[in-house]
Order: sequence, then structure tokens, then C-alpha cells
Amino acid sequence: MSRSARKKKKGAGIKSGMAPGTMVFIGEQKRDRARIDVIRYSETELDELRDATVPQCSAFAHQPGIVWLNVSSIHDVQLIGDLGKCFDLHPMTMEDIVNSTQRPKLEEFPKYLFIVLKMMTYSEETGGVAIEHVSLVLGRRCVISFLEDEGDVFDAVRSRIRTASGRIRSMQADYLAYSLMDAVVDQYFLTVERIGDRIEEIDEQILSEPRPEHIREIHHLKRDILNLRRAVWPFREEVSALVKSESPLLHAESRVFWRDLYDHAIRIIDMVEIYRDILGGMHDTYLSSISNRMNEIMKMLTIISTIFIPLTFIVGVYGMNFENMPELKWHFGYCGVWAVMLLIACGLFVYFKRKKWL
Repeated sequence: MSRSARKKKKGAGIKSGMAPGTMVFIGEQKRDRARIDVIRYSETELDELRDATVPQCSAFAHQPGIVWLNVSSIHDVQLIGDLGKCFDLHPMTMEDIVNSTQRPKLEEFPKYLFIVLKMMTYSEETGGVAIEHVSLVLGRRCVISFLEDEGDVFDAVRSRIRTASGRIRSMQADYLAYSLMDAVVDQYFLTVERIGDRIEEIDEQILSEPRPEHIREIHHLKRDILNLRRAVWPFREEVSALVKSESPLLHAESRVFWRDLYDHAIRIIDMVEIYRDILGGMHDTYLSSISNRMNEIMKMLTIISTIFIPLTFIVGVYGMNFENMPELKWHFGYCGVWAVMLLIACGLFVYFKRKKWL
């Protein structure tokens, strides 16, 4: 759906006065219709169903193997509510799922873990960062992912499941949740790298030829880095909580992967902080470049003015038209004045050259 055709974004203020746990969609509707895609797999079996209904999802969940339900678009409160009732999700969980402004967090419930994170992608067309709200529900044999839009970064995970590559088909549901979160983190790396490349390009342009649009680009990059920072800092906290969690839904063989994910989050934070400092310095660099450029222009204009000041004085003196000026009737007066002026101009030019002002 094009941006112009999207529904008007709903803010958190519409929930004022409502009871806790009330499901109200908060955000921007990006699709006309929600859809549920189901993948059920084991080491030897694989079933897929696109555009499934809630009863079909329930039937898949009662079959052996690991079940992954991917819900595209969270604006359909009725559909998500029915799905929540089917899988016995807490009302507060359902409230956070349909709130696209929810901060990344981890909540542990007796039967499942609820994980909120932000998925970010860098758009080459707009040169900006697109942010999408993602919620994961990790059960004993089931993972439910909720996305704002159809497009996501989980295609690599789907491919690994379909081709039975790696260990994903032989692991438990917590490894599937890890794989989905790891795909989001990989996209963080790509986004930060794209921003870093753009920062280097702008930095070189500022040093060579600063332009007004550069300062606007710097502010846009600062906003993108700030959004990344808001997403990654709480993400590190929730991964740290997963590493330390004693939930029976997290198996011992998956602990090493959660620790690796935590290390990735730390690396991203370091990169974000470095680029944040660089962007802060780029603003000063831009102002310094503009000031230096202006100083160079003023220096050149001053040198030109200095050369022409004595020439203007000579021309002014002989332009007064007094009758008793002996040089006016001299045969070589015109050529002599030109010679003196050229000598002064060349002398000043050589002097400025030796002083390295030119």
C-alpha cells in the first residue's frame, strides 16, 4: 500500500480512560487486510499454509512438531483477539501487541514468553530508516510473530526451514525465536553499516565543498541514529534477561545462542554510539568548513582590494582636473602613470606570494 493510501496514524491518546488490557490499535495501518501464515516442521516433516484462519492455526498447534504463526498487520483487533483467546494469551499481552509504539521489552508468563522488539530496514530510495513493530510469543512448541506489514526480514529463516539447512529443524521452539531475533539483529547491522557509509560520504563532501543540504542530511542521520539507539538499548536489556532467565521454555542447548545474540547487541550499541559522536562532530565540521570557506573568500577579496587601493589613489589624484598639475601636459604622462600602477600591482602580488597569502 502506498504511503498516501495508508490510514491515519492513531496515537496513544485514544486509550485515555480505558481499562488496562483493552485492545486498541495504535499506529499506522499499512495493510488493508491482516493475514496469518503457518509453518509446522520437524526433522522429517514440513507443512505450510498461507492465509490461515484461527481454527486452522489451532489445529496446527495441536499437531506434533514446531509451529510458527506469522501474523502480518496488527490493525485487525478482532483477528488478533481471537488468536489470543485460542492460545490463552494475557490481556496485557494483547494490548501491547496492537500498540506499535510499545518499547522493546521481555515479559515472562507461566505458559509463554512475550518479546517486543523493533525491526529496522534502510531504504536506498529515501535514504532513511523504516521502523516496524515486532512482537514474539514463545510457547513450548509454538512461536507467534506479529508484524505491522507483510514485508519482513524473516525470509532467510523460512528458507532454512524449507531446505532443512543448519540445525533449526532439529531444535526446539526457543531456537526458532532466537533465529527470528537474530534476523532482526542482522538487519540492524546492515542498517548501521548503510548509515556509516552515508556518514563517510557526507563527511568527505563537507570537507571539500560544504552545501546547505548537508546540514539537513546530518539532522536526518541524527534522527535515524537516535531511533536505532532507542531500539537497541532496551533490546540489549531483554536479551540479557533471556540469558539470565530460568524459564523452562528456554533450553540449555540454546543458551549459547542467546549469549551470542547479546554480544551482537553490544556491538551494535558500540557502533551506534560511535556514529552518534561522529555526527555530533560533523555539525561542527560543517560550520568550520563554512567559516574557513568564507575566510578564504574574504582573504581573496581583501588582497584584491589591497592591490587596487594605491591604483585607485593614483587615478583619483589625476582625476581632479586641476590646471596646475605638471604631469597633465607631460608627453609621456599617460604611459608613466600606467607603468607606475603596473609596478605597484606586480610588487604587491609578489609580496603576497612570498608571504604565502596567495
